[in-house]
Amino acid sequence: MSKAESLIHVIANELQLSAQQVNNVISLSEEGNTVPFIARYRKELTGALDEVQIRNILEKWNYLQNLEQRKEEVLRLIDEQGKLTDELRDAICGATKLQQVEDLYRPYKQKRRTKATIAKEKGIEPLAEWLFTCPISPSPEEKAAEFINPEKEVLTVEEALQGAKDIIAEKVSDNAQFRQWIREQTWKKGIIVSTGKDIEKDEKKVYEMYYEYEEPIHKIVPHRILALNRGEKENVLRLSIQAPVEEILTYLRIETITNDQSPAAPLLLEAIEDGYKRLIEPSIERDIRNELTERAEERAIHIFAENLRKLLLQPPLKGKIVLGIDPAYRTGCKLAVVDETGKLLKVDVIYPHPPHERLEEAREKLIRIIQDHSVQMIAIGNGTASRETEQFVADTLKQVQQEIFYLIVSEAGASVYSASDLARQEFPDLQVEERSAVSIARRVQDPLAELVKIDPKSVGVGQYQHDVSQKKLAESLHFVVETVVNQVGVNVNTASVSLLQYVSGLSKTVSENIVKRREEQGKFRNRSELKTIPRLGAKTYEQCIGFLRIMDGDEPLDRTPIHPERYDEVKKLLQQIGFTTADIGSETLRQALQTLAVKETAEALGIGELTLRDIIDALIRPERDPRDELPKPLLRKDILKMEDLKKGMELEGTVRNVVDFGAFVDIGVKQDGLVHISKLSKQYVRHPLDVVSVGDVVKVWVEDVDVAKGRIALSMLPPEI
Repeated sequence: MSKAESLIHVIANELQLSAQQVNNVISLSEEGNTVPFIARYRKELTGALDEVQIRNILEKWNYLQNLEQRKEEVLRLIDEQGKLTDELRDAICGATKLQQVEDLYRPYKQKRRTKATIAKEKGIEPLAEWLFTCPISPSPEEKAAEFINPEKEVLTVEEALQGAKDIIAEKVSDNAQFRQWIREQTWKKGIIVSTGKDIEKDEKKVYEMYYEYEEPIHKIVPHRILALNRGEKENVLRLSIQAPVEEILTYLRIETITNDQSPAAPLLLEAIEDGYKRLIEPSIERDIRNELTERAEERAIHIFAENLRKLLLQPPLKGKIVLGIDPAYRTGCKLAVVDETGKLLKVDVIYPHPPHERLEEAREKLIRIIQDHSVQMIAIGNGTASRETEQFVADTLKQVQQEIFYLIVSEAGASVYSASDLARQEFPDLQVEERSAVSIARRVQDPLAELVKIDPKSVGVGQYQHDVSQKKLAESLHFVVETVVNQVGVNVNTASVSLLQYVSGLSKTVSENIVKRREEQGKFRNRSELKTIPRLGAKTYEQCIGFLRIMDGDEPLDRTPIHPERYDEVKKLLQQIGFTTADIGSETLRQALQTLAVKETAEALGIGELTLRDIIDALIRPERDPRDELPKPLLRKDILKMEDLKKGMELEGTVRNVVDFGAFVDIGVKQDGLVHISKLSKQYVRHPLDVVSVGDVVKVWVEDVDVAKGRIALSMLPPEI
């Protein structure tokens, strides 16, 4: 078996997939295919793996490739020193983690001058090796006397013995087996300890519970690690790891001292203790802290990514004329009306709140705008003055004849977008807050199209996102946005550059070229026209074209997710059952396709069953949007005050954020309520994401209200009567 084949088997076993699936994914990726393209259009080769599974394969392949490179480098470096034994080679080749390779390489690494290297320069290494044999005679002092050498600055027996102990301490510290055992024991039995360092800096007492705190390393939850790390970074806390020192020293003594009766035994014990305290303990503490942080970051990034996925998949409220309101006190509430396509119709400002309190004027203007533009929906940003604005809107709507609803929209990132170059290009004549009102309105009509204009880190659905590796976070969030955009599909005649650049295979430059061509020559009539776009070559065309839709063009298949590479087979299929592409989406075609013998038809057409099933689904529902099948946002006509809430009250709310310890739910009052993880379900809940997602509309009961602190405790468990 070749090296590559053995790595493929490692990945297959770890991910519980077949070696063929793993091999095909790697081959497809190396041929320049993107993850969304592989997931959608190469299902026969992957066994219908989804984007996350494909990405996991490619990440593990990348890790193992890097591991193999490092092994080769380490083997070469040790071999150049003439110290590579068969046993060491086997140990390095058999390592499955980078940490193991580094532990094995440690004794051979070129070190800066240490106490041990200085002692070796003085010629004391033979004394250290002699002590290691635990001799009975002569005494260590007698033997050390042989190493007194004024020329090498070894003037006394004590200096010779100290040098030998330094060499032994480093030798023990460099032993890969010892380090592995100590790391595992510290992980299993160690305790992470936090104490207050400069608690005056913690004015709001954010870290109060951690001023005197300890918890077993193996039990500590990820969000607590990130909180402790942040407290340490802000110099409020001091963190350390308490290892099972006695147990570790006993282990090292048993492994190192072969004869307790030897006069050298006490010296060896001193050297071992020094090696552990001075060299091993700080290093292992760093390793464990790094691993804890890495795991915590992975969890935080995963939660952010899942929340972002659900936020981007919020169902669009299509075909509505929407009034967006960016609330404020002093500067007034900015208004923006957009038509069904998101085109801006009007901007204005009202001043219903202090310090102006021009309430009647604001009410009249709001009613006039609603009537003049036939507004069907109001979207209110959830920032400063949001609830006061909601109260004002709810009261005003009672004076409007037609039925009109409002909803609260998360405006996280709206201000980031409003001040961006992109927003300035889109609305050069508007103020920042007016652009924000437009963004809030459009988020209701098509959350995905609007949210892609914002850096994913700014959408406000994570926990501790500023405390994690920004590179890993950005990569993970980019992957989520890319996956969602390609799952939904993009109308090439209306999409912005921001949306197009997430389509499989498209760069920002090519996306700009598509929009430029559309603006200069009008709408695209068919997918083939995209072949003329500068820098959109054959491979890019293959990767992107299935995800780009043309809704009213020359070729009916262009409005489906069917890839042009399958058009001939599709037309042949339609012809066989007595239909044409003009019948796509019709009830008669749906009935005919539902009785089709899929296996036999796939064989006859020379395509895979999985591909044919996707084709049938696309012919039945050509413009299917996966978001349409999700529950619609919760619409409101009236408002609650925090003071109105009573224990046991039943309400409906929208999940705004999911974190490790629960979910925050908007129930229509000023403050989101927290459903603690213990109140999500009667069954054991491993993580809140297993029960709820951002955007879910949930039934909750009020558990507790603290008006002074602005805290609301909710439960998803009905109260026991």
